[in-house]
Amino acid sequence: MFAALAALSLFASPAVAQKLDMGTTPPSPDPRVGLRAGTMKTYDKDTTRRTLVTKAAEASWNLRLLSNTPPKAPFVGVTHSDIAFTGKYAIQGNYDGYQVFDISNPRSPVLYDEYVCRGSQSDVSVYKKLIFVSGEATSGRLDCGMQGITDSISKERFRGIRIFDVTNLKKPRYIASVQTCRGSHTHTVVEDPNDKENVYVYISGSAGVRPAEEVAGCSALDPKEDPNSELFKIEVIKVPLAHPEQARVVTKPGILSELAVAPRNSVRAAQDSTDRAAQAAAALARGLPARGGRGGRGGPQVPRGPVQCHDITAYPAIGYAGGACGGYGLLLDIRDVANPKRIGAAADSNMSFWHSATFNNDGTKVLFSDEWGGGSAPRCRSTDHYEWGSDALFTIADGKMTFQSYYKMPAAQTSFENCVAHNGSLVPIPGRDVMVQAWYQGGISVFDWTDAAHPKEIAFHDRGPIDTATAGASAGSWSVYWYNGVMVSSEIGRGLDIFELQPSGFISKNELDAAKTVRFEYLNVQGQQKIVWPPSFSLSRAYLDQLERDKGQSAEKIASARAGLSKAEKLSGKARKDALAALSKELHGDAQAATDAPRAHKLAYSVGDLAK
Repeated sequence: MFAALAALSLFASPAVAQKLDMGTTPPSPDPRVGLRAGTMKTYDKDTTRRTLVTKAAEASWNLRLLSNTPPKAPFVGVTHSDIAFTGKYAIQGNYDGYQVFDISNPRSPVLYDEYVCRGSQSDVSVYKKLIFVSGEATSGRLDCGMQGITDSISKERFRGIRIFDVTNLKKPRYIASVQTCRGSHTHTVVEDPNDKENVYVYISGSAGVRPAEEVAGCSALDPKEDPNSELFKIEVIKVPLAHPEQARVVTKPGILSELAVAPRNSVRAAQDSTDRAAQAAAALARGLPARGGRGGRGGPQVPRGPVQCHDITAYPAIGYAGGACGGYGLLLDIRDVANPKRIGAAADSNMSFWHSATFNNDGTKVLFSDEWGGGSAPRCRSTDHYEWGSDALFTIADGKMTFQSYYKMPAAQTSFENCVAHNGSLVPIPGRDVMVQAWYQGGISVFDWTDAAHPKEIAFHDRGPIDTATAGASAGSWSVYWYNGVMVSSEIGRGLDIFELQPSGFISKNELDAAKTVRFEYLNVQGQQKIVWPPSFSLSRAYLDQLERDKGQSAEKIASARAGLSKAEKLSGKARKDALAALSKELHGDAQAATDAPRAHKLAYSVGDLAK
């Protein structure tokens, strides 16, 4: 796909963002190619920290940027990471802690609170009155001090999960530290539908195993030598909701046991070697541990499958989790939440570092992203293969995954832009599988994967590189998630972005209005919640728009249904109820002859729900 863009100049510098066609024809040439860079520099003057910004050029299609909130001290120049949501607040992780934004007015977010506590990468989750924060850096301290730790072994070091009580969000109380043997690169808060007294946290640690002198019981020996070895396992923390300060590791499921070495193609393997060296150097420069070796600390360096996971997405409502575990994508049975079991595994020679997973709403598909290069490398150049650093899309049937296709943000980026698949979420368009996803300095891409064999981009936003003078300068969208009607993106170097998806030939206003009726009290994207659309006239009209767009029913029947809905909407009380009930019955009858009978019946059921 990038071949068609190769002839374009990668360094053209449009002065302003282009105003683009809002329809179904992608703009050509692609305006994301060659956007002007925007750097961010900080300096001190009279003890007041200021920020100078050379604004990068931007390009959008079918998306509107509502606001950009630049970072402020003490988080300027420090990597912003993942996001969680509760009520009207977005909680943005940062390698030096986290920030809380009031996003009730998405055009003007307000910084509500901040908490400084170094630990990297500070992935955040929220559950009721608790905030969970991952810590992995060797410089992280139990007391959240910023002075770091120089000793190789220290009882002051923290690597695991921090738990905060935010009954008063303005005054968080640090109530627990759960130390883990690999630290916590990421974590997943998992609700057990059968256990309302506790919540569980799956820990994915990417670093080597800590010495037993620092955390008792940690072992990096081969499991044949030590059955209590940390290798090939994740850690599960149980958090009693009545006493969260008593949280502790309760199980260590061996979900990675007995996996073969993941396949590699020769071209990618050579590049992997170069990437690992660059990634290790970058990690050390930021005071972070290099990602764990195959044997862990002191373990045997022998060819084997992955010994740890990078990230896990749990979907308790369907009993599945997707484990993105280095060289493999796993399908897990989590009906027994504390004891997840591997029931499927996929490997692919085109995939390098399986990073994260997303299920579609009905659990019949799963998407795994490939963070090749650890997020620090350019993988969207015109010379890069389409499969490199992309998404792999699978269908799920009878607990088995079947590969369908790859998806990759399709605009060639420069060698100055770290660009690879990263975190995203479903957009709640009824009856379709639509996702918004971060691509670091490749920007954000919205795509439809209802047909998993033929995913298609339908909207995007991108900025120019943050810096073309410093090799490997990191920026771009770490994660972008749909939350209660808007898309919120954590920009690694440039703050917090909030977007609004625009109606287009791909998504109608009725579909967007129906999506906006879905409201979450809180959201951790790695703990997927079932999307349920409340009855609304916009929902029924959304199904009509889809039938018309895909020619799923005759134009005459669609026009008649629209007229019937409009007539009923003008009524009230019993008259409206009777009209909708009659229309629902009529629509079920019409659905029998529809080309897309399942969707026509969805329409009829949605009208029946309105009548109730």
